[in-house]
Amino acid sequence: MIYYFIAALIAILLIFFLFTVSVDRDLDRKRNEKELPQRKRAVLTINEQGMYNRLAQALPELIVLAQVSFGSLLYAKSQAARNTFSRKIADFVVCDRAFRVLAIIELDDSSHKGKEAQDAGRDAMLTNAGYHVLRYRHIPDIERVQNDLLPKLKAARAAAQAGKEAITAEPFITRRGSPGAD
Repeated sequence: MIYYFIAALIAILLIFFLFTVSVDRDLDRKRNEKELPQRKRAVLTINEQGMYNRLAQALPELIVLAQVSFGSLLYAKSQAARNTFSRKIADFVVCDRAFRVLAIIELDDSSHKGKEAQDAGRDAMLTNAGYHVLRYRHIPDIERVQNDLLPKLKAARAAAQAGKEAITAEPFITRRGSPGAD
């Protein structure tokens, strides 16, 4: 009779242990689900999609990259310096076929309102590194994109024909779509 009691006690303890492990796993799973992204999102906003398509139409011989990390564009030896740009993203980067950067293009839509000082700091980082930065408030027409990038297009074509390794670009910023610029 005592054996039945011990067997029953062991069975009860085993069931309790298995139940506890199962509940703990469910809690861990629920905790992990909360940490995961809740929903997917579009890679580009509607405005950015329109701008990407415009750039691709206007510049068919060039490569247009979207949402490029500053970490792919800039280098710094110290971690402190890298921290100043590591989480920043350029809207669009226009490259020649050898992936040499010709221009960085920012679309200053409504999400940039009130962030002019931050944008100026971002521009300074890029121009100090030697990049050509273009900012547009609205999606420009094809002709405007081609005209704004014409010097870079000519340099890219000449470099491709001459087989040069790099295109040097003098840093400057052109603002488009601001009052008086149109």
